[in-house]
Formats: sequence, C-alpha cells, structure tokens
Amino acid sequence: MKSRMRSITLCFLNSICLVGATFLSAADTEHQPKNIVFILIDDLRFDTFGFMGHPFVETPHIDRLARDGACFRNAFVTTSLCSPARASFLTGQYMHHHKVVDNSTPISEGTQTFPMLLQSAGYQTAFTGKWHMGGASDAVRPGFDHWVSFRGQGTYAPDNQTINVNGVRVPRKQYMTDELTDYACDWLRERSDDKPFMLYLSHKGVHGLYDPAERHLDRYHDSSFQVPNTVSNPPVVGEGKPMWVRNQRNSWHGVDFPYYGRSGQTLEEMYRHYCEMIISIDESVGRVRETLHATGHADDTMVIFTSDGGHLWGEHGLIDKRCAYEASMRIPLLIHSPGLTSVEANVESLVVNLDLAPTMLEWAGVSIPDSMDGRSLLPLLQGEDPSLIEWRKTILYEYYWEPAFPMTPTTFALRGERFKLIQYHGLWDMDELYDLMEDPDEQKNLIHNTDFAQQVSSMRRQLYQILKTTSGLTIPLGYKAGHGAHLRHTEGSPASTFPSTMFRE
Repeated sequence: MKSRMRSITLCFLNSICLVGATFLSAADTEHQPKNIVFILIDDLRFDTFGFMGHPFVETPHIDRLARDGACFRNAFVTTSLCSPARASFLTGQYMHHHKVVDNSTPISEGTQTFPMLLQSAGYQTAFTGKWHMGGASDAVRPGFDHWVSFRGQGTYAPDNQTINVNGVRVPRKQYMTDELTDYACDWLRERSDDKPFMLYLSHKGVHGLYDPAERHLDRYHDSSFQVPNTVSNPPVVGEGKPMWVRNQRNSWHGVDFPYYGRSGQTLEEMYRHYCEMIISIDESVGRVRETLHATGHADDTMVIFTSDGGHLWGEHGLIDKRCAYEASMRIPLLIHSPGLTSVEANVESLVVNLDLAPTMLEWAGVSIPDSMDGRSLLPLLQGEDPSLIEWRKTILYEYYWEPAFPMTPTTFALRGERFKLIQYHGLWDMDELYDLMEDPDEQKNLIHNTDFAQQVSSMRRQLYQILKTTSGLTIPLGYKAGHGAHLRHTEGSPASTFPSTMFRE
C-alpha cells in the first residue's frame, strides 16, 4: 500500500501542470498601483487541498487561487517553527541572522522588515492576526498603520478573550479565523484609497490543538485517515532512523503520546479536525478575494498564500514539525498577480520563505536591502530560465534545540533537487541522507551506504560553506526555564537502542 504522502506527491507532480500559472508582464503593470495581500497560515501542509488531490478536504477558494495564479511546487521554510519562520518572512533572513530562535524570543528592536520598508515608501500597511514573536505582548509593532493582534497563540473561541485593535483592547466576538477575516476585510473596505496598500493577514489556524468552527465540526467524521507507511517503528522500517526520532514517537511530538493526550483525541480524530479547520481558512481566502473585487482592487493586487511550516501526521512516528523531513519543511505557496499572461506551467525551482519579502519589495518598486538572504521570485514569475539567472540548486534548513521541547536536536540540512543531507549537533546519533527521487517518503537512510559516500562528502562541504558564508556557524540558544516537555508515556514505545551501524568488534 502506497503511503498517503507518496500518493499525494505523485498526484501533485503528475497533475498540477493542468493548473494555469501566470507570469508578470512589466508593460502591463508598470503604471498600475501594486497592492499586496499576504495571507500566512499556521502549520498548513502543502498537500491538504482539493487541487492537490486530497481525498476529502474541500478548498474551492484556494483551488481557484491556484488556477488563477502561480503554484510553486517546491516551496520550503528554512526553519519549521512558528516564530522563527514568521521572522524570516518579515526580514527575508535566516534564523541565525534575525536571532528569533524559538517561540518566546521577540524580534530585536530596529530589525528591518518589509512592512517598514513599504510604509516608508508610502504604502498603507495593516497587520491582522498572530504575531507570536515575543508572545507576552501584543503591542503595535513598527511598520503598520493599522494593527489587530493578540498575545501568543491566542484561542479559537472568543469566550472571555480580548483582541488589540490599534492599541485598544476590545472583546472577542467570533471564531478566531472568522474574526480576523472580518477585521481584514473591513480594513480593505474602509481604508483611504489615495495610496497603495499592503495587508498582512496572519491566521492562528490551523495550529493545534485542533478546534474547528462549530459549523464545520465533524464535517469529516466519516472520512478515512490513511496512516503513513513510515509511522511504524523499527525494525519494521529498519534501523535507518536516528535514535532521537525513534525516541520522539513517545513524547509530546510523537504518535504514542501526542500533546500528552491534552486534546482527548486520537491521532485520526486530530487529523480530521485539522482538515475541518482548513474549511474556515478556505472561506477566509474567498472572502478576502471577494472584497478585493468589491473594492475594485482585484486587478491591481498581488495575493500571496502560504504557511509558516508543514505538519507531520504520523510520518516517522512523529506529529507537529521542527524536523527537516519533507512533511515538516515543505509549504504551500500560491501567488496571483494582476495584468499577467497565463501559461500552462508552474514554478518548479527551489524557493524558500526568505524569498517573499524581496518579492513584495520588488513588486512595489522598493529597493531590496543587502541584509536580506532571500531572492525575489519575480524573475521566476516572469518565466525566466532558472539556469540563466543562476537560481539556487539547494536550500539551507536550520533548527536550534529549544529548552521547551527538548526532544528535537539542533538540525542543519541541505535539501537539493534530488538529495537531502540532514546533520544533527549536540547528541550521540547518526545523520541522514535521502534520495528524494527514489524515496520521497524518506524511508531509506543512505548515510552509511558506501555507494553514496561521495554524495555525502560533497553535501557536507556545501552545507558548511553556506553556513560559513552566511555567518551561520554560531548557534544561538534560548532561555532555559525548566525541563520543558520531557515526559514519556508508560505504555508507549521504550527507549531505542544504538543501531548496529554504531557497533564494532
């Protein structure tokens, strides 16, 4: 039986070319206002959409956005964790540059962000939603003329909750996704029309714990959840997984003890509720686009739809994200821009979340600062040959061990077009190498296969060189306030033993 990950990936690669992408015509857009709507979802996998062939999730508005715009087949975050990823979207920088290394570290005062640059260039700017960087505060952040946010993760239900609207705390009224969408659409309707605008709609959904809107609850109650092949624990899969991965399955982020049972749901129930939460996200996308049409800005606004990370649903015995496996670091990325020429193609080049800030700045005609590590995607949207513009062949992934969740080690990965090397630091274990063409589910670790010794050696050098060039060799660590989520379940899988590859006579 093929795994869900493999089947949906193949569906994506084989069928998505039918989705029409669009490419920028400079002549058509040169004299138009270049507005921006940036929609960021939380923990949304790349494959949970109708247009991706998902077996039951209904996403008509997101599907339409994919038909109308460009779909990036190989989009990734450079760190799959909420706050670091969100700081990278804002700054266009790697985590080791902006130094937001966990979910409690605030972005440093004076850090330059794309909203600040757009505001300085005369844009009206609005932020609506989850900020999360320095979760103890929801104070208005620099770069925004209009501000709607909440502390930390917030809650889905409005009961006894407030929200910060331009510095004034007002009572919550609705399910979070609906309420944020209302604020966003109201601003689009009520703003002055004498300047171009940038709306940053940053949803809490679909972050766990999983709480769908009441109208969507149990919509997928009878839908089947296909458990990934890789949910099995070695020796079924083999000894190829590091010990930390096998140990993590009995943890807060593992299938044996997910979230310590706080949700009161099985893995299958959590997944179905996760999918039900996507319905409200899809409705939000539809409402925002309808508002753009109603206000006369559908034809002069770039709409970007993406996520701050993926999500594991049993792959390798894990849930959540953080690690460098495909389900964790791969994200959806759809971009629709006005005045474009439609072609039957999609963008296959490796792109990362660092690229969105430069893209929006170039679209707006604002200079891209040298401090940004990402590159504008406009040349790819214009249909330029990636080889002629020396587009990247590999991407860097990084995650730094955090005290709150000590199960996942410091991780560096180099993800190429075919091979992925994952290196771990600070623990006694093994690294990983995968041939993603032959093994998209990352089941067969080739790190000890002598046939791939040259490949490993080459990728280790490349990874080190990227880190050295970008000043990423100094590992920042967050504040350790306690043991973190270090518990295990008495009936879960036992601690793993060293693999045979680590023993000698």
